[in-house]
Amino acid sequence: MNPYIGHDSQVYGIEEHRLVGGKGDGMRLLEVNNGKGLELTVSLDRAADISRLRFRGINMSYFSPCGYVAPAYYDCVGGNWLKSFTAGFLTTCGLRAVGSPCVDEGEELPLHGTIANQPAESAYWLEENGELVVRATVKDEVIFAPKLRLMREIRVSLEKNEVTICDTIENTGDTKQPLEILYHMNMGYPLLDEDSVVEIPSIGVTPRDDHAAEDIENWMHMIKPQAGYVERCYYHKFEKEGKASIYQPKLGQGLEITFDAEELDGFVEWKMMGVRDYVLGLECGNCYPDGRDVMRRTGMLKFIEPGEKKTYQVKVRMFSN
Repeated sequence: MNPYIGHDSQVYGIEEHRLVGGKGDGMRLLEVNNGKGLELTVSLDRAADISRLRFRGINMSYFSPCGYVAPAYYDCVGGNWLKSFTAGFLTTCGLRAVGSPCVDEGEELPLHGTIANQPAESAYWLEENGELVVRATVKDEVIFAPKLRLMREIRVSLEKNEVTICDTIENTGDTKQPLEILYHMNMGYPLLDEDSVVEIPSIGVTPRDDHAAEDIENWMHMIKPQAGYVERCYYHKFEKEGKASIYQPKLGQGLEITFDAEELDGFVEWKMMGVRDYVLGLECGNCYPDGRDVMRRTGMLKFIEPGEKKTYQVKVRMFSN
């Protein structure tokens, strides 16, 4: 025990809060502080995603105009997912669909799936082996339908400014099911602006469409907010280790994302330089966001058997200078 302090929260810790008012009324938030400059907010009622990320008092992530939106407002029709897209640092897409709305083998699938709008059924946190650990269980299970369960563990180091997200997905139903997941991680101002240095050491870059191809030579260059900007997406391929980073020279701060590129083999750079819609997505996943029907046709679609568990891990490290 530290003889200088009365309560651990003087230095580090986790506190639970609830929002009051607006569409986020009543939502449970965990404020996590490692005492070394890393602060993040875990949104328990939105799949235990990370809604805010700060390093040494500087915001690192993007927060969309719709703000916090409780699951009760979720609209699963077509692209209406965007009406509750808080973005934040992490929005999880999946688990049965990622990307464009589509019809796959007779099943109508909405934009980016449903898991991000599911509240955690149970959650708890503790200090363990020099880390603050949040564990949450999120169920995406329906009667007469597929049943998938997400067991999420978020580990925040008390020694280093890094956070590890470890997800175990279980098929709790009795039929083989498609499994798609995308870690929609969103960089925002002031970390992101026209001076940001973006590095993605991939072995190949492919534009998502003709619009992205027109400016592929500038995939790594950010620009000032542009009225009427149309998003551009680039798909990056890695060998074994996936890595992407962004650094803001004016602040002397940045972050790096690492992941197993054999397990998460679909990395997306989402470049959106619009006015107020100003965000850079550095998104690792096991698919691309073109719709499940396209992933099936290209042979990239993954599956999970009844009773099977599948684990994915992503690490985010803060750095300075």
